[in-house]
Amino acid sequence: MQTTFTLNPFDLPKRWYNVLPDLPTPLDPPLHPGTREPLEPEALSGLFARECVRQEMSSDRWIDIPAPVLEAYRRWRPTPLVRAVHLERALETPAHIYFKYEGASPTGSHKTNTAVPQAYYNKLDGTRALATETGAGQWGSALSFACQLFGMDCTVFMVRSSFDQKPYRKAMMKLFGARVHASPSTETQAGRDALARDPETSGSLGLAISEAVEAALSGQGTKYSLGSVLNHVLLHQTVIGLEAELQMQEAGEAPDEIIACVGGGSNFGGLVLPFYRAARESRRPTRFVAVEPSVCPSLTKGEFRYDFGDMAKTTPLLRMHTLGHDYMPPPIHAGGLRYHGMAPIVSRLVADGVVEPVAYDQLCVFESAVLFARAEGIVPAPETAHAVHAAIESARECARAGTQKTILIGFSGHGHFDMGAYAAYLSGELENARTSAVQAGGPLAGARLYC
Repeated sequence: MQTTFTLNPFDLPKRWYNVLPDLPTPLDPPLHPGTREPLEPEALSGLFARECVRQEMSSDRWIDIPAPVLEAYRRWRPTPLVRAVHLERALETPAHIYFKYEGASPTGSHKTNTAVPQAYYNKLDGTRALATETGAGQWGSALSFACQLFGMDCTVFMVRSSFDQKPYRKAMMKLFGARVHASPSTETQAGRDALARDPETSGSLGLAISEAVEAALSGQGTKYSLGSVLNHVLLHQTVIGLEAELQMQEAGEAPDEIIACVGGGSNFGGLVLPFYRAARESRRPTRFVAVEPSVCPSLTKGEFRYDFGDMAKTTPLLRMHTLGHDYMPPPIHAGGLRYHGMAPIVSRLVADGVVEPVAYDQLCVFESAVLFARAEGIVPAPETAHAVHAAIESARECARAGTQKTILIGFSGHGHFDMGAYAAYLSGELENARTSAVQAGGPLAGARLYC
């Protein structure tokens, strides 16, 4: 039985897929943080590369991937699609389980797919340095790599909880020449204000974004780069789903369920959006499942409304599912999922009933991650483990019901730099985080938080 499906590097997708023309309901426009009026594209040019701004607002269904970006992609793309036959046997399930393995990238996650084009477009604009934030460190690692690739400086504000938990992510960023600060830091006014309020704070992505935006606006020749949430970021990630479509055809199957973790939405959107287009055109029923942590459940407990992307309220307001821009989640090990908001595209698809969100606690997620690692020999990142757990639960239901389905997992990255979390779980020291600060009253406020 063939279990791994690859493509020729020169069969890489040459275009990204832009879902905006195909959404069932158009997105609401971003609003200016000062006036609350719809934002003109020029207002974003102070932060982002011109081509990224154009792509953010584009109505073109297909956007060409530049040759230098394709050349960089070929260092690791196409990534493999793997049939998880050993996991199927361990679960004694009739389900067929596949995973699209993005851990093959230079820094071990899907984030490099957008880091490279963002750095490239900024280089074309004459930008000398990029500033950004990172949760668990995957995005910071990816942008550090991309900046080094195009000869640019990089400054990363890393959420303090992950800064303390993941020393080797810091080392990787520094290896590629980046400067890394624990957020909140004393480098920015936003950071100093946060430390004055709570010197022991574990930080949040919303706060780290505030610091990175401030650093970009105050630094000469510096711009800001974001690793999730925005339309152009999800656009770049569709290379994942476009490859997976071809690989599933090679496998002779079509997924009944596509499951991926969500923090800001880029990994989920990258895999799901091309399949959403195909399902829409063929009218083939496909279940799209977005998996988040129970302590940062923007989709299952948040409100669908306009909110800021950062704590200091400097970013444009986006209509999205949000827990509030000042929400401070507990320091779980899935640091990349600790964001208060969600990509407007993903939020819109949830609101329209296309995407089904679920949330899980940390302990059951790690239990499934260990099962997957022992069966398949690949250690999932804690973020990825959320999708793995949801897929395992679905496959177990197939075993109970005696029904067969094909499940595709978005395997966003490996967990080689997360062994501290696994050590804590295996020793019995890991606990489920708890919070009483999750807002109630959102459209899915009564949703069950599983496990």
